[in-house]
Amino acid sequence: MSATISYFPIGLTTPVASPLRFGREVVGGERSVQWLLKRNCSATPRQMLGFFGSLAALSLAIGAFFWVQGATLVMPFAWAELGGLGIALVLYARHAADSESIQLRPGRLTVEHACGGHVERVEFAPAWVRVEPELGDRSLIELSGQGRCIAVGRFVRPELRRQLADELRWALRRWQIGQPPVTSAPADTRPQRDAVQDTKSDN
Repeated sequence: MSATISYFPIGLTTPVASPLRFGREVVGGERSVQWLLKRNCSATPRQMLGFFGSLAALSLAIGAFFWVQGATLVMPFAWAELGGLGIALVLYARHAADSESIQLRPGRLTVEHACGGHVERVEFAPAWVRVEPELGDRSLIELSGQGRCIAVGRFVRPELRRQLADELRWALRRWQIGQPPVTSAPADTRPQRDAVQDTKSDN
């Protein structure tokens, strides 16, 4: 869910680390910055299906053994137990792939929130987007503009949501109208740019 991107700003010959922690910069084709925030699941739906199948086989084998021995009430309880577990696993699998996707391209910010089988999609003009917490620094982050709004940050720990909001603001400021990000202060980049210019003048 986090990445540190290195790239070459204009005039520099060494890569500069981007301050992106939750997002990543995509330079192939149209330049963009993407954030993909997912639910932290310990098992995939396929793994959970395999677990349920093995548990069901074991439970039914035990129930069948006691059924043969004359304990006929064991089997109905085994089926009831498997039914309850199956419902819980279906609810888990339905939301295992929940995610939030934010993509910033020149002139467009696209936000998608997938919850179960429902996908909410909102597009903004980056110049008009406001990034504000709904209630406080640890609450969800609300992106609003042009009469539309959507909340993000559900899959980020509350203490890290302020950092995510700052990162979104940073990217919005530096990707206006396709502008590439600048991560170094002018005082740091000027000596290197001057060195490049001096080399050209000597040649």
